[in-house]
Amino acid sequence: MKIFFDNCISAKLARAIHELIRPEHEAVALRDRFPEAIADTDWIPQLAREPGWIIISGDQRIRKRPQEREIWRAAKLTTFFMADGFTNVDGWEQVRWLIEKWPLIMDQARRVTAGSAFEVPRRGSKLSTL
Repeated sequence: MKIFFDNCISAKLARAIHELIRPEHEAVALRDRFPEAIADTDWIPQLAREPGWIIISGDQRIRKRPQEREIWRAAKLTTFFMADGFTNVDGWEQVRWLIEKWPLIMDQARRVTAGSAFEVPRRGSKLSTL
């Protein structure tokens, strides 16, 4: 499985996860693959050209802004959005949040069809379907 972390999630966290999940899986930070300031409307279709990517995002705007939402939906990339508040907590809390939910994310990613979307809550043991 190939997991892509957008700019709203620390590249250091993405790299740490990569080390924890390799060689079976791969994790890549946006800034390690694209220019750091690339627009969502540019990287999403580029990533979609390669099958098998799953996005983990801290950017709620992707699913709320009409142009970004349209491009994201057309790309059919399975996406896990960290719930509101993720980008407002400190780095260590983000690490805890993501690592705690990692088994849920991976289990769901294995079972769904491309283009599915979920919200990853801070508390609780259930992902919300979007």
